[in-house]
Amino acid sequence: MNPHDELTVSTATLEDWYRVAEWADGEGWNVGNGDVACFHPTDPAGFFIGRLDGRPVAAVSIVNYSDRYAVLGHYLTDPEFRGRGHGLATWNAAFPHAGNRTVGLDAMPAQQANYETHGFKAVHDTVHYAGRPARPAGLVPGTVRVTPEHTEALAAYDRGCFPADRSGFVARWLTSPGRTARARLRDGAVAGYGVIRPAGRGHRIGPLFADTPQDAAALFDSLVSHLGPDEEVSLDIPGTHTASADLLASRGLEARFHTVRMYTGPVPETAEERVFATTTLELG
Repeated sequence: MNPHDELTVSTATLEDWYRVAEWADGEGWNVGNGDVACFHPTDPAGFFIGRLDGRPVAAVSIVNYSDRYAVLGHYLTDPEFRGRGHGLATWNAAFPHAGNRTVGLDAMPAQQANYETHGFKAVHDTVHYAGRPARPAGLVPGTVRVTPEHTEALAAYDRGCFPADRSGFVARWLTSPGRTARARLRDGAVAGYGVIRPAGRGHRIGPLFADTPQDAAALFDSLVSHLGPDEEVSLDIPGTHTASADLLASRGLEARFHTVRMYTGPVPETAEERVFATTTLELG
């Protein structure tokens, strides 16, 4: 008897994905509050769940952002059902959703070799920083609270820092309840933006995009200005971005662990120097 005879793979509902987020938190991912509601509408056909007799046991997301680029994330199996091939079977059923697109992901180092067998190649580390940040007395001049009138300009700025247009996602990410978004303006033009949101442990920042280290510092300081002295903040930065590492070290954060950014095809062209922190590991 085939061990996967009872496994069925289908697209996941939003409610299904809240359960997957619980698995992720069980693995220490520290999912941000409101993330699932922002993620799922980005590509509802790109969230897959494997079930045994109706019970969810494995998951993976492959979110298509454009006809050239997709992001893979949430590759998870219920701990009770690991070692039986259900995760791989779910992957195999889901991966064709990406078509011929370049697919990006952030892999745990222990899984890098597994992803390489699927055609992924490592490009750089993504380093997770965390700590209790030094906080400014108030908002930094030149940063503003994001309002709906900024959304279009911020989505256009985001497009230079991400491999595809994700205007719908950006609009949700900026306005989801509980999160704070700041923009850096220079002569009326966007010079960067950032978002902070509460999570199970502390707060998470992502993205932090900026023209210069000075712009990034102003945004970071504005984003953490409302936190209490014992509140922790975390974010994930490209391991090649020394200016971001220097900024976080100067604010009292330290590197905790890293993942590996990998792609199946050509490395997408973006303004890498502006990416002081990625938006999320799950959706890029």
